[in-house]
Amino acid sequence: LETVHELGELGVIFLMFAAGLEVHLSDFVKTGKPALFAGVLGVVVPIAFGALVVLPFGYAVEQAVFLGIVLAATSVSISAQTLMELGRLRSREGFTLLGAAVVDDVLAIGVLSVFVALAEGNSGGALGLVWVIARMILFLVGAFLLGVWLLPRAARWAERLPVSEGLMSLVIVSLLAFAWASEAVGGVAAITGAFIAGVALSHSSVKDEIERGIHTLTYAFFVPVFLVGIGLMANVRSLSGSDVGLTIAVCLIAILTKLIGSGAGAKLGGMTWIESLRVGLGMVSRGEVGLIVAGVGITAGVIGTNVFTVVVVMVLVTTLVTPPLLRWALREKEAPNG
Repeated sequence: LETVHELGELGVIFLMFAAGLEVHLSDFVKTGKPALFAGVLGVVVPIAFGALVVLPFGYAVEQAVFLGIVLAATSVSISAQTLMELGRLRSREGFTLLGAAVVDDVLAIGVLSVFVALAEGNSGGALGLVWVIARMILFLVGAFLLGVWLLPRAARWAERLPVSEGLMSLVIVSLLAFAWASEAVGGVAAITGAFIAGVALSHSSVKDEIERGIHTLTYAFFVPVFLVGIGLMANVRSLSGSDVGLTIAVCLIAILTKLIGSGAGAKLGGMTWIESLRVGLGMVSRGEVGLIVAGVGITAGVIGTNVFTVVVVMVLVTTLVTPPLLRWALREKEAPNG
């Protein structure tokens, strides 16, 4: 089970790298305002309403707020896969979704860091919290600038090497290094670093060759293993009657808060209703980020194994419902006009 889970985590890292390859920076910058609003409201709304929904089930305020933070996490890897399959990742909604996910990731991990510091009674105070947030921002900027300067040059050099698959070897090492640095240096999710590495190589002269190699490895092996891994982690038999009610409530609020929060943010940023709906639906999947946040909660002693199982079921449900809902919303493109 542990091996399957670890391979699944690798799959999501590869998937976000592939999504990064599809990004053209000029298009990405254009969606700054709706992406920022969708990311911010996509964190605030789930935390607020998630905590309010959990409290009636008899959990302490601390546990309720933590579950809200779990609901604030987003993994758009599944949505990115759906958009790539439909050739829509480079659409306005696609770029807004990817931008909002970066904002969401930074905010959610920041809130989590603050919560854990307060829950454990750390004496770092305000200075410690400022450092956590500053470290994330510095890493994101530094990793992006380094990647854009270094990776395309390294890829061109690797392509000329007289060895078998020299380019793909360098690409895999690079994306894993950026993913590792995200967690170890920047304190953000590994998928963020992989996405940055993909963006850095999106204008490389060998992009097409990289894409072909990554696509086969990712979709034929890693992604199916990730989905199987989530299913295996859900020990539904350990849930009591009240936990079943909590599971249903958490699954519903997980879908609605992202749809409303991120969708409203995109609308406030100037997008149309149907575009905002697509962005909101694209943010619904919690994926491995939700599991990572829940794992931190268990380690810190904030939640028990039954609540973790509730989170796993929620992650599984949101991962399964997002692709068909997003496909439906993308088919509705002409509906408002006709």
